[in-house]
Amino acid sequence: MDLLRARWRDSDTALCVGLDPDLERMPDIALRGPRPVLEFCCNIVDATADAVCAFKPQVAYFAALGLEADLAELIAYVHARHPRVPVILDAKRGDIGATARLYAREAFVRFGADAVTVSPYLGLESIEPYFDYPERGVIVLCRTSNPDSAWLQNYPEDDPVYLRVARGVAKWNTHGNLMLVAGATYAKDLGRIRSLVGDMPLLVPGVGAQGGDLEAVLRAGLDGNGQGLVINASRAVLYADRSADYGMASDAAARALRDEIRRLQVEIAPHGAVV
Repeated sequence: MDLLRARWRDSDTALCVGLDPDLERMPDIALRGPRPVLEFCCNIVDATADAVCAFKPQVAYFAALGLEADLAELIAYVHARHPRVPVILDAKRGDIGATARLYAREAFVRFGADAVTVSPYLGLESIEPYFDYPERGVIVLCRTSNPDSAWLQNYPEDDPVYLRVARGVAKWNTHGNLMLVAGATYAKDLGRIRSLVGDMPLLVPGVGAQGGDLEAVLRAGLDGNGQGLVINASRAVLYADRSADYGMASDAAARALRDEIRRLQVEIAPHGAVV
């Protein structure tokens, strides 16, 4: 959280770039090296680091190819080259007991992530093992950006699951290291979450390719300081261009989105807020 708030303050950016390397969408030039996924992601990291408050590699894109070692090296690379930028491991783990403790160890010891996404479906006991790492962030799924999420997360109508999750996580946040996932595609619900959790940071997927309304997200989700959001973009930045200049194109896409977020923050933030 200290790293994240320092990025908001010192680099004036709420943009998170998701690292979801898809071999079918990567530029041809990126596929020619001996370790194309690692090299592509490292190039994206170097190209966009000045514009982001965090990076968010998705485990499945690496694990499906048997590239967990590349994932660990990528996170170590970010820490070495851009030590002020935190890394969120997008794993969405959700289990109990010894299994949950091993998932926590995987995220924080094996991969060295600064934070990890987790599912609350099995209750508090599925999240508690991560509390053994109070210096790391735990980001709990709350109101996700996918269309089918309402089937579960918006019921029952009088006290929907996503609000129960938000209240629970706010109560459990004794170390100040918890966050929530609140999708950009449901800005009204994001606003209800903000009203319950105060200044707790929110990870917001769904801007860009998923069609989330950036202005609506900022109006609903900024905290009392005009900050509090980690707005993720993946495909729109990663695959901005398939030419040899893909790094420059990703940099331009990231800066454009960061600047639009900045503009809206200044317009929307409460009078006197720090932005």
